[in-house]
Amino acid sequence: MRHTIVALMEDKPGVLNRVANLFRRRGFNIDSLAVGHSETPGISRMTVVVTGDDRTLEQVAKQLHKLVNVTKVFDLDGANVSRELALVKVHATPANRSEVIGLANIFRSNIVDVSPESLIIEITGTEDKVDSLLELLRPYGVQELTRTGILALARG
Repeated sequence: MRHTIVALMEDKPGVLNRVANLFRRRGFNIDSLAVGHSETPGISRMTVVVTGDDRTLEQVAKQLHKLVNVTKVFDLDGANVSRELALVKVHATPANRSEVIGLANIFRSNIVDVSPESLIIEITGTEDKVDSLLELLRPYGVQELTRTGILALARG
């Protein structure tokens, strides 16, 4: 089962490295990781998606609480809003460009760069939505791909 965990931590050099080392030492696999500034100055918000049972989730939370630079840890498996951003450079010749643009429009994504042989598509949405567009773009030739990892906030 996948779990979304949020950790608020001090925005200082080396903190992310300590957290990553914790996951490595304990053998937890990170499915997704996103870190950025939070609403509080000096505090970063890290969203981690891990796969494991409830015991795994409990161990991750306990280990994160032990780190001095981590101020709060909570599970977001209840009602939440989650999104992911991806940039995809796809091969698009004049012959198939309209098909690729049509797919991008169906997924409400944006064309952010155009060249004679490629397009860069920006898509934001759930992980399934991003995966679905990528699956449809693969036959055209995905040249490059970057994804942010899941960002999530609790509802209410």
